[in-house]
Amino acid sequence: MAGGVAGVCVDLILFPLDTIKTRLQSPQGFNKAGGFRGIYAGVPSAAIGSFPNAAAFFITYEYVKWFLHTDSSSYLMPVKHMLAASAGEVVACLIRVPSEVVKQRAQVSASSGTFHIFSNILCQEGIQGLYRGYKSTVLREIPFSLVQFPLWESLKALWSWRQDHVVDSWQSAVCGAFAGGFAAAVTTPLDVAKTRIMLAKAGSSPASGNVLSALHGVWRTRGLSGLFAGVFPRMAAISLGGFIFLGAYDQTRSFLLELGRESP
Repeated sequence: MAGGVAGVCVDLILFPLDTIKTRLQSPQGFNKAGGFRGIYAGVPSAAIGSFPNAAAFFITYEYVKWFLHTDSSSYLMPVKHMLAASAGEVVACLIRVPSEVVKQRAQVSASSGTFHIFSNILCQEGIQGLYRGYKSTVLREIPFSLVQFPLWESLKALWSWRQDHVVDSWQSAVCGAFAGGFAAAVTTPLDVAKTRIMLAKAGSSPASGNVLSALHGVWRTRGLSGLFAGVFPRMAAISLGGFIFLGAYDQTRSFLLELGRESP
């Protein structure tokens, strides 16, 4: 429940920044992809997918952390957080990818409705079309989570140690913002590759889902600036997203745990 609430909050609040980032990364360029017009195109897909996607991630993340229980002072703690985050992303992407495919295609063709895009994908490409870019999304999300979640947990632990009590929700949110922004910057090329694969026409070379091939194509045509296209809106969105997402998660989780303790 806490993860689902956090996911809906962050996706709906930051949707315009995500649209701008997607259009900056699209093959036709920002202006031809829609510029600043129809900035909420694709929002129904994000709204439907947000709750189950984030809920699936945190159910898996917290379970794997519990399953791999180690002493809090152990040097293996970051490894535990990395494994838990990676497992969470693999499961969450089963829900996230279809939602992301529909959302990103709507973002670069704002004149088409979300349901129309969804039905077109099913008719022309089948279920495989909805999972176009699954591997590239997982290959983007796992490195992202390998950086973000151990950094978030470490910053919270350091802050807790400095003030001699567990961090408040707003402090967890600040740690989430820093961890998210840093992870976003270093994984932007993988995000560019994922966007190109999801937006590619069926049957084209990028549509095959080969991440290295997609990265090479961007490097060849647009160089280093192409690989980091959209890095600033991505960093801004994910820093704000980390603040809202991880802060809302901790706040909702604390509230629900307190509610559970008070119940007879």
